[in-house]
Amino acid sequence: MKFIQNTMAKTLALMLCATMTAATAQAGPLADRLEAGEPIRLGFAAAPPWAYAGEDGSAKGFVNDITIEILERMGHTNIEPVLTDWAGLIPSLIASRVDIVTGGMYILPARCENMDFSEPIGVFGDAFVVPSGNPKGISTYQDLIDQDLIMVSPSGYNTIADAKAAGVPAGNIMEVPGTTEMLAAVRAGRADAGATNALEAQRVQSMSDAVEMTDPLAFPAESRTPVGVGFHPEDDAFREEFNAALAEYLGSDEMMEKVASENYIATFLPDGQTTAEACKAD
Repeated sequence: MKFIQNTMAKTLALMLCATMTAATAQAGPLADRLEAGEPIRLGFAAAPPWAYAGEDGSAKGFVNDITIEILERMGHTNIEPVLTDWAGLIPSLIASRVDIVTGGMYILPARCENMDFSEPIGVFGDAFVVPSGNPKGISTYQDLIDQDLIMVSPSGYNTIADAKAAGVPAGNIMEVPGTTEMLAAVRAGRADAGATNALEAQRVQSMSDAVEMTDPLAFPAESRTPVGVGFHPEDDAFREEFNAALAEYLGSDEMMEKVASENYIATFLPDGQTTAEACKAD
């Protein structure tokens, strides 16, 4: 009888251990950190108005505003901002140096292979930053090709791959760390046009009378791409909870009032676009 009891006890212990292990695996690394009382590390690059660090190091920008509000609605207030280079955001997430990636991260198939996205928080297009008066008449990638011009763009931006796909020679594409360096290259004449998203182009235009922004509508319609918040592939349960809270908040009066100062307007709200569709796009 004692042998049977001992055997049953060991069996129950093994079953409990297996159940706990399975639950932990399903929960994901972020859930483990939260259970341990550790902060949610919010990774972003300096890319106003999407995301940037305030003077006190806090997370600013409309993507951070939306993300932090959603996290607080989920009951998470212990949030640690982590500022890094744009090109280092996805590697930092994969290496678990950050838990969530914000900024103007377009939902692209290549990125979907490395991380998971929330449902879209907005849909945005691209534009060029060119010298004032646009003396070379640049509106499209084809204009760059026809005149054998030099384009500059921050490393990791979709505009680099888009330009190559359109036929811009790789040797005519300059990569720089961020939009400040992009502006400097155009102003100094090292590049004929800076390619970035329309929101950043609008901000860069406001920074200098020496440049202007081209018409975003001149870009192909397919350049309008959904933007989402990035999660580690093992954090499915947390991401799904985030999406549920996002669905209630997105487009609300409260949200639109909060992000108005960062130039997010109702035009940018998703209109039926989904992350699943964006991840499968050609």
